[in-house]
Amino acid sequence: MAIDVTEATFGQEVIERSRQVPVVVDFWAEWCGPCRTLTPALEAAERARGGKVVLAKVDVDSNPTLAARYRVQGIPAVKAFRDGKVVNEFVGAVPKVKVEELFDSLVPSRADELLAKGDELSLREAAELEPRRADIAVALARARLERGAEEEALEAVEPHEGDFAAEGIAARVRLAKRGAGGEAFASLDRGQREAALDALLDEIDDADEDTREDLRRTVIGILSEADPADPSAREYRKRLAAALY
Repeated sequence: MAIDVTEATFGQEVIERSRQVPVVVDFWAEWCGPCRTLTPALEAAERARGGKVVLAKVDVDSNPTLAARYRVQGIPAVKAFRDGKVVNEFVGAVPKVKVEELFDSLVPSRADELLAKGDELSLREAAELEPRRADIAVALARARLERGAEEEALEAVEPHEGDFAAEGIAARVRLAKRGAGGEAFASLDRGQREAALDALLDEIDDADEDTREDLRRTVIGILSEADPADPSAREYRKRLAAALY
């Protein structure tokens, strides 16, 4: 059931609470017909998520400062908060499907929960639920590589051409079949990223065309998961370009 929030309670009931659980705020007014139309859909979406999302209501007539702070220019205006910030929103009495989409964006899907578990059985189930998600496929492939199942790892990522991490794992498997990259992959599996990248780059000069391409894809795949601001990642990209061209 929605909680009524005022300017005095907004900080605690919405901002602070959203650091623990997402909060959806419905900015409304008593005279607003579309607001009354939207309310049942919001309340149903909240109930369906069993406490994983909190619904709050703000009467804009009684709380004009809040309405101005969040730039509410038309009602109903719905804003979703997580970690104290607005992360999603819409305006108007939108169809129920749009309400559900907003709530879904705040609550981890079953596939997300399985991905977070990280074991191979959970990852396989997650991949079955959302087969188009490359991040799940990559995690599953890594789990399979840990037990030496290279063909199964390749099977997981092959459908995700265009994803750098997925292509990197596929290239790794192809390199391993040619007997290339052994030292690098051993380092990578130990969590020694820079040692792995150094070893991969060292192999490029003497490699044939196909092997060079797979070395490139493998390096790019590793770097795709680094922080873009990481200076070492930028340096390795430069080194890769120099080795190739």
